This record gives sequence, C-alpha cells and structure tokens, in this order.
Amino acid sequence: MLACIDLEGVLLPEIWIKFAEKSGIEELKLTTRDIPNYDVLMRGRINILKQHNLKLNDIQSVIATLSPLEGAQEFLKWLKSEFEVIILSDTFYQFAGPLMKQLDYPTLFCHNLIVKNNGEISGYKLRQEDQKTKAVKALQGLNLQVVSAGDSYNDIGMLRQADAGILFCPPDKLITEFPQFPVATDYIQFKELFLKSRTNLKKAH
Repeated sequence: MLACIDLEGVLLPEIWIKFAEKSGIEELKLTTRDIPNYDVLMRGRINILKQHNLKLNDIQSVIATLSPLEGAQEFLKWLKSEFEVIILSDTFYQFAGPLMKQLDYPTLFCHNLIVKNNGEISGYKLRQEDQKTKAVKALQGLNLQVVSAGDSYNDIGMLRQADAGILFCPPDKLITEFPQFPVATDYIQFKELFLKSRTNLKKAH
C-alpha cells in the first residue's frame, strides 16, 4: 500500500507565500487554494516576477531560510515506516530541492522551471498535465493500493483517483465543496486517518 502526499501546506510552508511576505508583493500570496487553474496561477506569478525584476536566486534565498512545518519531519518518518511514500507536488525541483535534506530525501515527483542564463524565470515545464492524478492511476496499474492526501484544489484529482483520499488542513471552502474526504487538522489526526484508510481498504479486499 502506497501513500501519495502533497508537499507545500502538508510538509512544508507555502514557498510562494513566504516569498510574498519577504518581497511585500501581495499578489504572490495566491496559491492553488485560491486559483484552481495552475497555468493561470503560474503565468501570473511569472509576470509579477518580471515586473519586479525578481530572479530565481531571489526566491531561493528565501527558501534557504525555511524549515518543514512543525511536526512534519516526525510525521513523514512515521509514514515511511507504515507505507511506501511518494510526494507528488506541483512545486519545482529548483524550489524544493534545497529543502529535501531536512525531510531525509523522500521520493519527490514535481516540475521544472525554465530559467534564462541571467536567472530570470521565463516559464515552466510540467512533468505532465495533471501529473498527480496520472501518477496515482499509474501506480494503481502496478497493483498498488493508494492513499492520497493534500490540501488544495490541485490535489482533488489524485484524492478522487486514489483508493482513499484525505484532506490536511484545507481551507473551509474545500471542506464544503468536497465533503466526501475526511479532514485532518493536525498530524495526530493525519496518522489516524492514514491508519483508518488502510484498515478499511484491507477489509474491502
């Protein structure tokens, strides 16, 4: 049985929000919790960076100051002792890479930024469209049962595709829109829901 979990908002703070706080650019606080269409969100972010002449190293300097969410390291260590774990994220290797050491280098599938020689972020390259959902489906094709967890609109596809889905500290509007998914508001509840999902799936089989 496999656990596929989101990264930002689940194990790490939201990188764009932290950068927005540091740079003072309010528009960069928007995330997939606010804008379901990822392409619209990313194009908006890249345009804002160009307008303010901000480069990749400006963002990475903020990332270097970040740590996992309180309790995240212990939770992930526990999860890896109970499940095979893959992190499915819509972040970028250029962002998440420096933080992976703090999480003991988990398996991470995410995307790549397109960066010019001068450090300007000119675009991004998706692993593939809707990669989270497709990754879960592919893993199920290997005869694996999957429990997925996330906190945003871009996680809903993989939660629906998975054999069981869990929302972790989502905004209230997601809880209202998707009442079929159980909600954890801390890591203790998160553990309980993973164990409950596994028990239910074993019973079903």
